[in-house]
Amino acid sequence: MISSTTMPGPVKVTDYPAIKNAPLVGLAEGNGTFSNLQLAGLVLFVPWLLKRLLPLVNRGGFKTYLFLLVLTGIPTTVAYWTLMSHYGARKNEKVQLPGKNIEEYITIKDPELKQLYHGKEKIPMQVFHDAFFDGKIDFNGDILDIMEQRHDWAKFNMTMELFKYVLTVLIPDVITHSRSQDEDQVRDHYDRGNDFYSWFLGPRMIYTSGVILHPHEKETLEQLQDNKLAVVCSKLDLQPDDRVLDIGCGWGTLVTYAAKNYGCDATGVTLARNQAMFGNERIKDNGVSDEKARILCCDFRDIVEKEPKGRYTKIVALEMAEHVGIRRYQTFLRQVYDLLDDDGLFVIQVAGFRQCWQYEDLIWGLFMNKYVFPGADASCSLGWVVSQLQNANFEVKNIDVLGVHYSATLHRWYENWVSNQDKVVAKYGERWYRLWAFFLAWSTIISRQGSCSVFQITVHKNLNAFHRVKGVESHSSIHVKLDKEPELVV
Repeated sequence: MISSTTMPGPVKVTDYPAIKNAPLVGLAEGNGTFSNLQLAGLVLFVPWLLKRLLPLVNRGGFKTYLFLLVLTGIPTTVAYWTLMSHYGARKNEKVQLPGKNIEEYITIKDPELKQLYHGKEKIPMQVFHDAFFDGKIDFNGDILDIMEQRHDWAKFNMTMELFKYVLTVLIPDVITHSRSQDEDQVRDHYDRGNDFYSWFLGPRMIYTSGVILHPHEKETLEQLQDNKLAVVCSKLDLQPDDRVLDIGCGWGTLVTYAAKNYGCDATGVTLARNQAMFGNERIKDNGVSDEKARILCCDFRDIVEKEPKGRYTKIVALEMAEHVGIRRYQTFLRQVYDLLDDDGLFVIQVAGFRQCWQYEDLIWGLFMNKYVFPGADASCSLGWVVSQLQNANFEVKNIDVLGVHYSATLHRWYENWVSNQDKVVAKYGERWYRLWAFFLAWSTIISRQGSCSVFQITVHKNLNAFHRVKGVESHSSIHVKLDKEPELVV
């Protein structure tokens, strides 16, 4: 199997069966032009300039300047983001876009939109996806295939609708992030219906990234998820006498797997009622006693209040910490710290954006926050997550970046979802089908190209008395399998 093919120019496309490989146009870089220093300078300069030029305020003092600063701060910020997203340059132009008419890719049925966007006039992605969900626009072919060519027909600029969402919804959510908010958002999302999720998650019902072990094969979704379960349990170094806590356990698959295969005592926690019922049935169906494993439908913080410190020897949180929120992230980690034994291990898997973002990354993130994962505002960079862990007095043992693994997982979810289109539309309607098909298609691309990745991090308490040498055997990333025995250097 050829793993890569050289194309004209410096950019290569791949041919790995494990993933949905991007066509050449799908490897185009977008606009990432932005400067915090420029923005700060403008925010400070504009009120100074107005104070000098406007006759009504030019005689005022520092308080007048502060008044103008408050008055103009948000408009100046909005204007800067708008201009930079519209006119900023692409990271590079190694991939030349085909320059086809927009009609080659999508069919606009709405007369007003059709007047605005036609020929070479690209449509803002936010305008496009809102219209697509409402049935005003259709893809001319497979959604994922057309999305691969998105840079040729869509533009990733900040729109007034996006600014409105940030100012009226996202920022207030980040500031408050209350317990009731978490419960409402989680239950609205995860209690939609187990059948809804089974139509893309498949029988494992795992809503987190799988793991590729064989890039030159197309492993099934079930294989990817089984690989992930084995990897996580290996990193936790599970033993029969372990007490395991899975925070945000989903449908209880990891809890069942750990108790069934390692004989440990496992507890899962979820806010979603449907997940808790499903998970407890799964435990029972797998012949595991409720004395060895159980799923609790409650807020994680209720466990913290009831349990003594050091209750669990192993704790895992797979892609739930994003929902904790930036404001409460450090509190969450300190609560985990208190629940973990001094010689315990904690595996946290989180999704987060790359540090050097492009506007596509931000617009995708806002789409996700509005339509798919409301309240998941702690999807931050790897550096931020590591800093938070260290501030909570954890020591990092191991980090694996699983972005491309998530892309493979999402692609299989997409294939499942498309194959179940008739069932989804019959029960939940055309809009829900379109929204999730778009989400799965775009996310397949986003995670493959690194816009938003997944970080799987193993940590333990940073204590002098922690026996680090005991973790060498389960420090999987340093155990390299060599294709041949190397020749020694003499």
